[in-house]
Amino acid sequence: MPDKLRYEVDEAVALLTFNRPEVLNAFDFEMTRALQDRLAEAERDDAVRCLVLTGAGRGFSAGQDLGVMTDAYKAGSTADVHFGAHIRETFNPIVLKMRTLEKPIIAAINGAVAGAGLGIALACDLRFAADNARFFEGFVKIALAPDSGLGYTLPRLVGMARALEFAFTGDPIDASTAERWGLINRVYAADQLLNETLAFARKLAAGPTRAIGLTKRVLNKSLEMSLAELLEYEADVQEDAGHTADHLEGVNAFLQKRAPTFRGM
Repeated sequence: MPDKLRYEVDEAVALLTFNRPEVLNAFDFEMTRALQDRLAEAERDDAVRCLVLTGAGRGFSAGQDLGVMTDAYKAGSTADVHFGAHIRETFNPIVLKMRTLEKPIIAAINGAVAGAGLGIALACDLRFAADNARFFEGFVKIALAPDSGLGYTLPRLVGMARALEFAFTGDPIDASTAERWGLINRVYAADQLLNETLAFARKLAAGPTRAIGLTKRVLNKSLEMSLAELLEYEADVQEDAGHTADHLEGVNAFLQKRAPTFRGM
């Protein structure tokens, strides 16, 4: 049986590919567990300096595989289904790890993305999409509320008014609209998406990735701090950044008028 999540490392970039194309890369328990494990592995591996998430086949991910609860739905009752426990065990740890992992993470969104798949895409630091990508919040279509961090990430990316309309209606948006709203960073032709994303990832991986990780930390904190608190926090983080080997290399390269060689240290 093929791996439900492919993991490859090349040129300091870890490529994680959701690999259940027959169900549009919907998540079952094995795939969520594999993603948790691989994120932890990439975090520990100093050879990995950037991550890219994408999907096999014609889409990024359709979200939770509802087929795992077929018996309950056929029986006509979800009284014995523990939705909250499932989310706490599967998607919540993934989103938390992605937001706190101090290496850049890019989503290469190839085709459809929906539900928890969208939550995982929005938990990435950057999102590049194919020109044929379609974005579905989708929970309301099956009478559920958002999960997988969408209640946090969506209004922060697109604003509350658009987030509410998107969530209330469940209507899809295309890549052009997603870019205009600020949901994604860039749009590429479908056949160029992965190559362009990996090229960008390699560029980040060659950069001062320790500083990039600290930058991610500061910007995450900015969402929950007052200005005065954030200014103090920035000073603390800058103390760490200023003592890195990459900072010394960057300054010396600037003074010597040469390109820096960063090591992520």
